[in-house]
Amino acid sequence: MAEIAPFLQSVKLPVMPEVAHALIRTLNDEDADVTTVRDVIARDPALTATLLRMANSAIFGLSRSVDTLDHAVSVVGLSQIRARALSICMANVFVLPNGLNRLEFWRSSMVCAGYARWLAASIQIDEQQAWLTGMMLRLGELVIAQRHPEIVQKIEQNPHAPGERWTRERTLAGFDEGQITAELARRWDFPTELSDALGTCTQSTPGTEFSKLGAVVHLAALLADAPVANAKALEALPVTLVMALKLDLQKLGASMPQADVLSDTSMLQG
Repeated sequence: MAEIAPFLQSVKLPVMPEVAHALIRTLNDEDADVTTVRDVIARDPALTATLLRMANSAIFGLSRSVDTLDHAVSVVGLSQIRARALSICMANVFVLPNGLNRLEFWRSSMVCAGYARWLAASIQIDEQQAWLTGMMLRLGELVIAQRHPEIVQKIEQNPHAPGERWTRERTLAGFDEGQITAELARRWDFPTELSDALGTCTQSTPGTEFSKLGAVVHLAALLADAPVANAKALEALPVTLVMALKLDLQKLGASMPQADVLSDTSMLQG
């Protein structure tokens, strides 16, 4: 496979804010606690306000309103608040090209993240890491669009089956979004497990370096692209990955959430 570094040389990558870098450092720090993460987020009043708006959205279904960052962390959870904060930072620094609808792009990313978290829970791996990895997957498409804006329409052309976008990206750009986002994650010092998962998550068969997290994100992305999230969509998932993860599709079908309950657009306001 061609080296990805030359592909990125002519691309102006977004500059992540210092708050995001500080949050990433806490992902790699086993001693980082609630106070550490809260204090990092509190440095950015706009980020704090967006997180509170998100915490009060219907997606969390809280019985009473959340009015402080401390309250949000206590009821939503440290890991989830951190993952959401990072997703807000990324949504703010990435500019979408012509041909991609901002609202739909991030809604799709959140649906992928939601299904990744749901699948992660079923096999007992880190749910919030899965959510964040799923949320990040399509960032690579934005880099492709910056390098080759003329191919965006071809990549997004309808109809396209779940997963077909990756094939089009590899054919037209030489790399797919997962491979590119993996490189971004490495450059931004995300945990190795996350970047490795992104690098393999567009593969439909387990490789020699099989990543459960990568397989979960692969399946989540297919579900996010499915016209309807139902038992039929589950049955269409690659058998090799379903078996590798030992998923019980019948059991999953009984608890499968609909896409509209996995996303909200409150992070795009303001």
